[in-house]
Amino acid sequence: MRRRHFSAALPVFAFPLLARAGGGLSEFDASQGLRAALEKGAVSAVQVLGRPDGFLANAQVHIPLPKALHDAASLLNALGMRRQLEDLELAMNRAAEAAVPQARALLVDAVKKISIADARQILAGGETSVTEFFAGKTREPLTVTFMPAVHQATSKVGVVEQYDRLTHKAQSMGLYRPEDPSVDHYVTRKALDGLYFMIGEEEKQIRRDPVGTGSALLTRVFGGLR
Repeated sequence: MRRRHFSAALPVFAFPLLARAGGGLSEFDASQGLRAALEKGAVSAVQVLGRPDGFLANAQVHIPLPKALHDAASLLNALGMRRQLEDLELAMNRAAEAAVPQARALLVDAVKKISIADARQILAGGETSVTEFFAGKTREPLTVTFMPAVHQATSKVGVVEQYDRLTHKAQSMGLYRPEDPSVDHYVTRKALDGLYFMIGEEEKQIRRDPVGTGSALLTRVFGGLR
């Protein structure tokens, strides 16, 4: 991701430096500020994605057809299956939008459990430090949480049947080898990728304009790091 990012330049002793340069900002205050920023970013990302067109109309996180199926799309279109492919792509994005709100509680809980050592690591990390933190803490439990919600959404609109029909057709012609065990696994993986990406985008905005958050603590923490 392209961003004006402070973290790559901050070593693990950044917090003591912050305390001296930031008007007595303590390690505790700095870590609290980071927690506030991460929670704000996580909640905002959930709100943006967990609504109609949150995935479908957002080019940055839109869930496309699985690559192998996309590669076979030209021939499938020629066989009169264009509408089925379009319906499948629409339904996958709707399933992700339906599942994302369930991530809020787990993400907020992960933020609340951040230690000062975790905060140091995030601030000292590279451009993907926040994404890596959230993915490391929440991807596995969120996968478990998302799968039933995704399956419920895909089942309602017949996605599984559409996917199975299309992939069976493509496989019978030697055109398709699935990357994921099922369409639910694929949608879950892509939904989480999109969620972590949007958290990173929200974090970027906080870092660019900490004053705009309306939080004095975030302004002190992130304003002093620019």
